[in-house]
Amino acid sequence: MENFFSFSSQHDSAKNVINDCVHQLGTAPTDANFGFIYTTDSMTANFPELIKQCKAASGIKHWVGTIGLGIITTNKEIYDKPAASIMLANFDENEFAMMPSVNNQGELTSGIHWPHEFATNFGVIHGDPFNDETQNLIEDLQQQLENGFIVGGLTSSRSKQYQVSNDVVSGGISGVVFSEEIGVVTNLSQGCSPVGVKHTITKASENTALTIDKKPALEVMMHDMGVSNYKELSDNANEIFAGLCIPGSDKSDYTIRNIVGFDISHNIFAINDFLADDDEIIFCNRNEQAAIDDMQHMLDNMAKRLNKDSSGYQIKGGIYVSCMGRGREQFGNDSEEIKLIHKTLGDFPLTGFFANGEIHHNKLYGYTGVLTLFI
Repeated sequence: MENFFSFSSQHDSAKNVINDCVHQLGTAPTDANFGFIYTTDSMTANFPELIKQCKAASGIKHWVGTIGLGIITTNKEIYDKPAASIMLANFDENEFAMMPSVNNQGELTSGIHWPHEFATNFGVIHGDPFNDETQNLIEDLQQQLENGFIVGGLTSSRSKQYQVSNDVVSGGISGVVFSEEIGVVTNLSQGCSPVGVKHTITKASENTALTIDKKPALEVMMHDMGVSNYKELSDNANEIFAGLCIPGSDKSDYTIRNIVGFDISHNIFAINDFLADDDEIIFCNRNEQAAIDDMQHMLDNMAKRLNKDSSGYQIKGGIYVSCMGRGREQFGNDSEEIKLIHKTLGDFPLTGFFANGEIHHNKLYGYTGVLTLFI
C-alpha cells in the first residue's frame, strides 16, 4: 500500500469547491484507487454532484464518506462554508470490500462482495443519525464481522443525511471493510474525566435514575461531583455528565450522556438515554482542560504503540471522527484539537469530520474523538 495523498478545498460556493476538487484530483497519484471524502453541510445539496465529478476526474470508483457540520483535514478544521476534505489511497483490491447500505432490518441491501475470506476485519462506516435502529445495526454488523472492529460516525447535517459507499446513500449504515493485511491503529478520547467510582442503578424509570446503590440518585451524583447545594449544582450543571459503563469493562470505557434535568424535591435526575435497573454508571466532569488532558493521553498511548519496536511504524494516513460538541466548542477556534494530533504524532495526510455520534468497536459514543491511523 502506497503512501496516502490528501487535500482540502473551501470556497464561497459549492460549485467552486467542486471545480477546485476536480482540479486538485488532476495532481493526485495515478495509482490511487480509493477515496475518503467529507464535506461541510453547506455542500449537502451538491453532495451527489461532487461525488459524480470526483469519480469522473479521478477514475476512482471506490469512495466512502459523509457530511459534517465541520470537516477535518491536515492541521485544520473547517466550518460554516462550502468545503471538502479528501484523502486518497492505493489498496490491494483483494484486501477490502465495500459495504452497501444496511437497512432497518439489519440486512445488507445487496450483500458484501468478499474478494476472499478475511481472517479479521476492520471497518470504516457512516450512518444516519435519524434512524432509530442505528445502534442495533452497528451491533449486528459487528457480530456479522466476527473478528471485526468498526470505527466511524453519524452524519451531521441540517438537511439531507447523505453518506457515500461507492454510490450516494442514506437511511442506514454503509462503508468499507478491510482485511488483516491493511495495518491500522485506532483509539478514542472520551473528552471527560471520570469522577469517583462506578455505581449501580438500583431503580430506574425510562430515562430517569431514581436510586443508585439504593440511595437517592441525585444525592449520589452531588456527592461524587463535590457539589454541596442545589445552587452549586445548577451553576455547574453544564460540566456534569453521566457515563454509562460498557458491561465487563473498567471505569475508562463508557458512553457519555447529557444530564437533561433534575428534580430536587424527589432527589432524582434524567439523562438523554434509557436507563435500566442494574446498569452501571459513573459521573464525569467535562470541560476544556479535561478534554485536552484526555486527548493528550490517547495520543501518547498511540505514539507508544507505534514505536513498540526499534524501527517504529510509519503513519501513512489517518481518519479522525470527532463529536460536533468538541472542536471549536471545546478546544478553541484555531483548530487546536487537530493541531494536537500532529504535534504529538507528526505530519501525515488526515481527513475526517465532526459527527452526530461516534462509532468505536460496536458502540455509539458521544463527545468522543476516534482516531484511526493506517500504518
